[in-house]
Amino acid sequence: MTTVYRFTRQLLAAGLFCLIFQAVAAQNPAEQPSGLRIAPAPLYRDPIYDGAADPTVVYHPEKKEWWMFYTQRRANQMSANVGFCYGTGIGIAVSADHGKTWVYKGNPVLEFEEGVNTFWAPDIILDKGVYHMFVAYIRGVRNDWGGKAVITHYTSKDLWHWQHEGPLKLSSDNVIDPTFLKLADGKWHIWYKDDTRNAVTMTGESGDLKNWKLVDTPAIGGKPHEGPKAFRFKGNYWMITDEWAGQRVYRSDDALRWERQGMVLDKNGVRREDSPTGAHADVVVVGEKAYIFYFTHPGRKVHFEGELDKDGTYSYSNKRTSIQVAELVYKDGTLVAVRDEPFDFYLP
Repeated sequence: MTTVYRFTRQLLAAGLFCLIFQAVAAQNPAEQPSGLRIAPAPLYRDPIYDGAADPTVVYHPEKKEWWMFYTQRRANQMSANVGFCYGTGIGIAVSADHGKTWVYKGNPVLEFEEGVNTFWAPDIILDKGVYHMFVAYIRGVRNDWGGKAVITHYTSKDLWHWQHEGPLKLSSDNVIDPTFLKLADGKWHIWYKDDTRNAVTMTGESGDLKNWKLVDTPAIGGKPHEGPKAFRFKGNYWMITDEWAGQRVYRSDDALRWERQGMVLDKNGVRREDSPTGAHADVVVVGEKAYIFYFTHPGRKVHFEGELDKDGTYSYSNKRTSIQVAELVYKDGTLVAVRDEPFDFYLP
């Protein structure tokens, strides 16, 4: 009996060790012995308000760091209704190890009017040695969806100190979510969401990033959407848009006429906090690789879910968000997202 008892204890100990090892590996996927540099899941959670959303990722060559700018929703604040989505600054997280870990840096100073105001969904480009940030701006803080939004312009030499250049004159006084590409004509082209036109993507062009010649018809029409992101990859122009149930993919030869394709990030992922679907995304192309950065609502079963409690607030679990990353792969003439299977993640 003593021998059997000792053997049983050894088996239990071995089994417990395996379970602990599996748990540690799940929590530290970057250290798994797969031969791949596996992205942590989630990639990042905001340590101040736990509401990181709408990420955009840029490289800082002087510091040799990758910087993630995002809408800093105040998810852990018990404000009425959707008040946690207003009064938001732009958060910055920094990675000095090629995207493996991200550390919160703080908020750049963007306020240019008195009071507390709202900033959403920045996009950042580099032109002639100057960084340009374009970000949605709404005056004040609200408890309900609303308020007129403009896209306003900042410039910087170091990605931290920003000078306000003023709002853009676009197709209406309620526009958000800009994205930019410089095309073969040498001009910068902008795409953005216009809420006055049933949430479609409008476009324009500029030679100086200040004065815009606008197109009166939508670049991407049809079903309402937001968060357009344009980029070039594998010899084509691509755009993704957030349909609040995943990301719609569009392809183009010239970035002027867009072919509607399928969806990515439209199903629940299997990684930790990678559900329900991928929302408002950025795409970073590095060499032959393309990575899509997006946010999730891991406390929800679908993107839009939740009821107000007796005090008129949403639960913390309902509000909090996580940033994730997946690889975009060119396959059969379109893009597919690799998120559930291991992929190599490395920002050079």
